[in-house]
Amino acid sequence: MEYVYAALILNESGEEINEDNLTNVLDAAGVDVEESRVKALVAALEDVDIDEAVSEAAAVPAGGAAAGGAAGGEAAADEADEADEAEETSDVPDTTDEDDDEDDEADGEGLGELFG
Repeated sequence: MEYVYAALILNESGEEINEDNLTNVLDAAGVDVEESRVKALVAALEDVDIDEAVSEAAAVPAGGAAAGGAAGGEAAADEADEADEAEETSDVPDTTDEDDDEDDEADGEGLGELFG
């Protein structure tokens, strides 16, 4: 990630993203520079408009929910409808406990032990 951050720093400061500049930024940050990674990143970013890529990435919610929702929204809705129908016609008895307060406290204790 530090290689990408170095490229972003160069872009933000208006400097050319080339092997020498990228290596200098990484050296200044105390990173052990691998020339092959520098060359690969410079080559990968050669035809990329970083400002545009960053603005597009900022417009997408974490996890790509917008892309997934747009692409599979109808299919997900159909699956949800099918699940609701299956739930309504299920022969399995409802085993949920009406008094969930005790269960919630027990769950909290378990999480407390897990996370200290």
